[in-house]
Amino acid sequence: MATSLQLAMASSLAPSSSSSSPKRRSFKSFCSISSRNAATIPMPPLNPKDPFLSKLASVAAASPDPVLPRSSDSDTPPYLDLFDSPKLMATPAQVERSVSYNEHRPRKPPPDLPSLLLNGRIVYIGMPLVPAVTELVIAELLYLQWMDPKEPIYLYINSTGTTRDDGETVGMESEGFAIYDAMMQLKNEIQTVAVGAAIGQACLLLAAGKKGRRFMMPHAKAMIQQPRVPSSGLMPASDVLIRAKEVITNKDTLIKLLARHTRNSIETVSGVMKRPFYMDSARALEFGVIDKILWRGQEKIMADVASPEEWDRKAGIKVLDGM
Repeated sequence: MATSLQLAMASSLAPSSSSSSPKRRSFKSFCSISSRNAATIPMPPLNPKDPFLSKLASVAAASPDPVLPRSSDSDTPPYLDLFDSPKLMATPAQVERSVSYNEHRPRKPPPDLPSLLLNGRIVYIGMPLVPAVTELVIAELLYLQWMDPKEPIYLYINSTGTTRDDGETVGMESEGFAIYDAMMQLKNEIQTVAVGAAIGQACLLLAAGKKGRRFMMPHAKAMIQQPRVPSSGLMPASDVLIRAKEVITNKDTLIKLLARHTRNSIETVSGVMKRPFYMDSARALEFGVIDKILWRGQEKIMADVASPEEWDRKAGIKVLDGM
């Protein structure tokens, strides 16, 4: 193909038999010198089995127009009008699109990322539980149940609950209870996974997964705390008291639900909730919030670890009675 292009350029630059002006002769002599110099430049090797070059050659051969047409203006040097003719550049570009782009280009715009996760039956809570998040999560749960009421649903949680990380209230406690009630009403098995943080109401959602299928990443955090009183602003004292009573009611409800799903007593949960109670993955497993830590290779590592009694026996330590 490169040889044909060189022949085309050589034939175009050949001197004409008719007389021409001195300006034209000087240009021809310049072109002849350039062609002689170009002939000494070695051409890079071409792969005859290259599919793109083969396709390009076939399209160029089938094109009714010449690959490099002569300029109709005698005052214009040959081939410099390529930039004025977009059709000339369309042949290789069209081949490139037909070979590598159109074959893999989607026929419609791709969906957003939550839709792709939803296709894998994954519901991801990555924001505080504000009304917009609650609406989307419940809608996704109901949709997945409608699609298949027997397949499990995977709920990934990375949320600070109804508060921000600094403790400021951003949503009512009913937002978390709404998602919890939807989870309890679904026919599907819901597997929960904590990634990052599960704080407050988000910790309740983590513990509300199916027993044996509640997971946590090794470096994730869980925390339970008392509900916060929303900003009262310029409310009268009577309205502030009503809000305080409602917060106490939500606190009692949260304690009962956490005690049910963690299998701890109400007194135990109420005692640790007096102050923010942070849990790493190991502590959350011990407290009953989760059932397993998603640590790749953990089962083999823990199976090779000896028991405390075995460590003491090998170390020659004798445990005294009553100690």
